[in-house]
Amino acid sequence: MRTQDSATAPRAIAAGTSGAGLGLAALGVLTFSFTIPTTVLGLEGLDPYVIGIGRSAAAGVLAVIALLSVRARPPRRGQWASLAVVAAGVVFGFPLFSTLALDHGASAAHSAVVVGLLPAATAVLGVLRAGERPSRVFWLASAAGAACVTGFALVRGAGRVTPADLLLFTALLTCAAGYAEGARLARDMPGWRVISWALVLAVPVTVPVTGWLLATTRPVWTAHAVLGFGYVSVFSAYLGFFAWYEGLARAGIARASQIQLTQPMLTLLWSGVLLGERIDATTALAAVAVLVCVALTQRARIRRTLPDLAQERAVGMPAGHARHG
Repeated sequence: MRTQDSATAPRAIAAGTSGAGLGLAALGVLTFSFTIPTTVLGLEGLDPYVIGIGRSAAAGVLAVIALLSVRARPPRRGQWASLAVVAAGVVFGFPLFSTLALDHGASAAHSAVVVGLLPAATAVLGVLRAGERPSRVFWLASAAGAACVTGFALVRGAGRVTPADLLLFTALLTCAAGYAEGARLARDMPGWRVISWALVLAVPVTVPVTGWLLATTRPVWTAHAVLGFGYVSVFSAYLGFFAWYEGLARAGIARASQIQLTQPMLTLLWSGVLLGERIDATTALAAVAVLVCVALTQRARIRRTLPDLAQERAVGMPAGHARHG
């Protein structure tokens, strides 16, 4: 039997855990759905770079404490390159570019629907990196969702892509790479350790840069700024990934990632409640359209490559015997 700190062999993820994986992915999406509205709150008193980099610095400190508390062994040598991809995508890329997009005039509602393209991008990278093979119905439904989001962005931009949209598209592409690579790693180590090691890898950059930004940007720590920065640091940058990466690993990257198509609707709701943003008919219609698409993707078949299936058969066991780490 392996000890909890073992990091030298693949995890034994029990067969038949797809349903639990989708539940964990949904919990992660619920956590992430507050990110854009709380980022807007943080921007009331903080520089966008303080939020984009500082949240990862704060989460990195939490990750160091968590890893030290369980005396976690470092990842294998071959895993550090994948962790660097995770860090580039979810520690630096998405937080920074999405915050800059909001600072460049994109509303929380607009940003939420544009980021609805993220599941399609993640599914594509899941095919390229994890060997998953979704069916034609899956791709049609995913493409329809992406088309709805793209059309919404063009309508909102008067037929053109705005600078804020370009920042959002960059954010979602880097984030998709971080999601797919992190999900691959979560097959070998618990999801919470994936994000923890990625954050720790970035600490030599995020902590000193955050210190310099705090000293030079004159932050104003209003109640909204504290609430916004606190949420994106603790939940968006760290705890949300505990459930998200575990869900992607258990249910499969392509299928679980499509749960995130529901995130725009949730974010629209929180934007109205927390920010008082008006949700017009076009925005609501786009959100409902992608919600229909996610339902179709969940009914579509997704095949695994032969090596993945062989591994599942080799580690198949009652769910109660699965290691949760």
